[in-house]
Amino acid sequence: MRSADADLEASSGPIGGNNALCRYLGNTIRELRQRHGLTIAEVSQKAGISRGMLSKIENAQTSASLETLEKLVSVLGISLSALFKGYEVSTEKVFLVPSGTAKEVVRRGTRNGHTYQLLASDPSTQFCFESFLITLHEGSEPFAAFEHPGFESIYVLEGKMQYRHGDRSYLLQAGDALTFQSDIPHGPEMLIELPIRFLATVFNVRGMLPEFAFTAASETTGAEEPEGQS
Repeated sequence: MRSADADLEASSGPIGGNNALCRYLGNTIRELRQRHGLTIAEVSQKAGISRGMLSKIENAQTSASLETLEKLVSVLGISLSALFKGYEVSTEKVFLVPSGTAKEVVRRGTRNGHTYQLLASDPSTQFCFESFLITLHEGSEPFAAFEHPGFESIYVLEGKMQYRHGDRSYLLQAGDALTFQSDIPHGPEMLIELPIRFLATVFNVRGMLPEFAFTAASETTGAEEPEGQS
């Protein structure tokens, strides 16, 4: 019997006439995977393809089928149209996620039991952002070592947690918001009341950062620190 991996690999093949497109797709998929701190093994397992196939796609050694690309973009949390953005005419961007339809995607915290549901994503070359609904539940682990370029803003919907950013720790509960520079280690270090649900938007601006980012970061530095926390 043929395996699912064999079927997927059979639906892809050696590079044909569009080498530039294969290189573009491979580079884009690798960049998205590395931006989220994910390994080839993690993405290939979630997408249901072999590690060898993903490696070949990223290195432009094969032309991926539409079915394979759909599986990969689902895991990476973007649409097929976003994947091909370099080959499209730009249009106005609106992101609508009807209730109950948000896709679950893999991010670095997945290995710690954190559940990510993607609400919006724009991996443009000048200004990138992703917006998530993140849920921590029984079985989730604290992890205060997230670190990535840009800025992040979180808003707590439910639960209570101690959230660390650098040397400071903040007690966050429903209604609290925190915006910070995200290339400094951060994350939930103590889960106090579960489940915890919060909105998180990550901004990664390449080149000059927008003025609002510095304003938001400077305002959060004035937040009070809970007694006995450091």
